[in-house]
Amino acid sequence: MTLASPPNPLAAPAAALNVLFLCTHNSARSILAEALLNDMGAGRFKAYSAGSSPRPGQMPNPLGLQVLSRAGLSTEGLRSKSWDEFAGPDAPHMDLIITVCDDAAGEVCPVWPGHPATAHWGYADPSAGDGDEAHKLEAFRQTLHLLQQRLQLLCNLPPEKLAHAVLQGSARQLAQA
Repeated sequence: MTLASPPNPLAAPAAALNVLFLCTHNSARSILAEALLNDMGAGRFKAYSAGSSPRPGQMPNPLGLQVLSRAGLSTEGLRSKSWDEFAGPDAPHMDLIITVCDDAAGEVCPVWPGHPATAHWGYADPSAGDGDEAHKLEAFRQTLHLLQQRLQLLCNLPPEKLAHAVLQGSARQLAQA
């Protein structure tokens, strides 16, 4: 009889890593990140987004959806939702949770099952300010571009950097990139 080797905590993940992007209202930055990573992740990542206080019935910001569509990214299924959907027993297990706005970074988050890695990647709110629609649309486009750069770095990490034992440090280091 042979004994199985103990699991290697630095081994590459066998399945896609679940990543949850958080922002207070889940209508702009977190939605952009979800759509981008689901497109870029090539089966290595499954992205979700949520917020601490999405407005009832709130749809993602229309300018965000417009920027995603113009970039050729799917907006199908994108909706604003509460982070409570991801804290329950039937929710998908999260491997990494990333806050993308300063408000969500400072809020008391639920206790996430499985103690996923966490990181904060701060981005300015593209919907803030009194600019006209063209300026806000450009702000969304720039935010999408900045997210894409950082998510490309995440997607390019070697498997050993995505292992549960080192994911926390890898994600936080990308905030400095």
